[in-house]
Amino acid sequence: MSETPDLTPLEKTIGLTFRNKDLLIQSLTHRSAVRGGDRCMSYERLEFLGDAVLELAATEFLFTISGKPEGELTNWRSALVKGETLAEIAREIKLGDFIIMSKSEVESGGREKTSTLADSLEALIGAMYLDRGFDETRMFIDTFILCKLRELLAKGEDKDSKSTFQECAQEKMGVTPKYKVKKHVGPDHSRVFTVAVCLGKEEIAEGKGASKQRAEQDAASKALKKKGWKRK
Repeated sequence: MSETPDLTPLEKTIGLTFRNKDLLIQSLTHRSAVRGGDRCMSYERLEFLGDAVLELAATEFLFTISGKPEGELTNWRSALVKGETLAEIAREIKLGDFIIMSKSEVESGGREKTSTLADSLEALIGAMYLDRGFDETRMFIDTFILCKLRELLAKGEDKDSKSTFQECAQEKMGVTPKYKVKKHVGPDHSRVFTVAVCLGKEEIAEGKGASKQRAEQDAASKALKKKGWKRK
């Protein structure tokens, strides 16, 4: 495994000192840094846990602060927990500087990859949950993630990419997008799905994610950019 950096500055930034440093290290370990590529030794299991913890915290927060209907709350939650949002927060706390990865992964720009940053942030949340419990983890989520809601609403990013792409496609072309799973790799607890979005017979874009839903959102986001369609 690659050399572990000094993680004290990261702990200061997030305002939490880990009791079990091994959990923190694992949450920052990219599979490229693990001998034999054993995914169970990388951050991927913790990412799976952190994703669930984050979704619960976001759901509870939105349910508490708003009397909006379920559909609108779902859009708000999607905006808060989508990969682009999480990657931007990871950049703010300089998480990429602490991710343990192979030299080749670093040279290929691994520390700045949106998917890597988002996944590692979720893994960090999973590690916090195991080390400190839900209440302290929720404090981190409140401070660094849920506070972004007003900013996302101001930018009009409260509508998820899949809904936006469907509305644009129906308005501009009279077509409803279709999604198809092209492949999935990895064990059950850490699968990566590749999904394509099509308009009629034309494949517009591919997306990847830890679930079919995330891969669809990623595909829709890329399709919006490719088409140059904007959120209303």
